[in-house]
Amino acid sequence: MKNDVTIRSCPELMEAIQQIGLVPLLDSGIPGFSADELVDPSCRYVRTDDGWEWPLWQWKGPIVTEGHFAYGKFFNSKAGFVSMDWWPDLCNYRRAKYPEPDSESIEGVVLDILRVNGSMITRELRSACGFDGPKMRSRFDTYVTRLQMACRVVTEDFVYPTDKHGNSYGWGWALLTTPEHLFGHDANPCRRSPEESLARLVAHLHALLPQASEKSILKLIG
Repeated sequence: MKNDVTIRSCPELMEAIQQIGLVPLLDSGIPGFSADELVDPSCRYVRTDDGWEWPLWQWKGPIVTEGHFAYGKFFNSKAGFVSMDWWPDLCNYRRAKYPEPDSESIEGVVLDILRVNGSMITRELRSACGFDGPKMRSRFDTYVTRLQMACRVVTEDFVYPTDKHGNSYGWGWALLTTPEHLFGHDANPCRRSPEESLARLVAHLHALLPQASEKSILKLIG
């Protein structure tokens, strides 16, 4: 994918995501295909005397809340953005591949709790599902990642703790919800079959990434 424009702001990145349609946040396994590689080097992660600066990381929230994009671990269990033009096809294909979980399963419980509460930050959702014990965090994250890959859970925003001066700090907590709650039920339907949606997604990425192999593209959206 060629990037002839130097992206130095959140609005510019929103425009690029809208044009591209599907953009992993960080390294996707396909050279040049990530938001991190689209932006100017000054917008990437850098350590400072006071800690760190990372404009791209700070843009995630505004991109989701103002740009109306889906954000979650959609690309081989890694995070990224999907425009509303391409969300119905990705959702259509993934939900066929990963059917609605049984209500008695952990994934089913997670979905039920989110549907009742609307949205919850990750640690609150983890606690509500009973994953409070030692070493439970990584286990719970695995279930949530599966639901994101299935396009059944997305990130609504990011919540940051604040210090005594009211300044936010840290990496932030994902505020999780369902696509239906965030976008409405009309955002998901697709008239194509799951197989047609997959073929459309593959063709789109092939056109964007002629250097990428069929295997790498299918790994990314499989």
